[in-house]
Amino acid sequence: MDYRFRCECPITSALDILGDKWVLVIIKQMLIEDKMTFKDFTESPEAIATNILSSKLKCLEELGIIIKTQLPENKKTNLYLLTAKGLALTPIIVELSIWSDENVRELNSIMRDSPEIAIMKSDKNTFIKMIQENYKAKTEKLK
Repeated sequence: MDYRFRCECPITSALDILGDKWVLVIIKQMLIEDKMTFKDFTESPEAIATNILSSKLKCLEELGIIIKTQLPENKKTNLYLLTAKGLALTPIIVELSIWSDENVRELNSIMRDSPEIAIMKSDKNTFIKMIQENYKAKTEKLK
């Protein structure tokens, strides 16, 4: 894939990939909410349109952030799984969660309270490691 970046800046280059409205939502859903199938994503409260979801999953696959595979016992259902590159985004998801709790909560009256936020804030690195290990354990047998 010949992906075009706007400039040589590392931050801008990352945002060229991750700055889309849906990309981090999809990664969060995979990492934290155990979403793996197209149907899982379409049934989420974020309500991503199917054409956009399809496009974003294809893009993430082409960039090596996710892989598409199938269940051994059901070749009709595609599974989308994070690669090591995708799993490496865990610290960003955690940082965004903490930032949102501290800076967006006052603006969003419907934001839910999450007991995980306190854990993230008290020991961020352990929480990140736990999320990554849990994801690997759940998905290792599916690859």
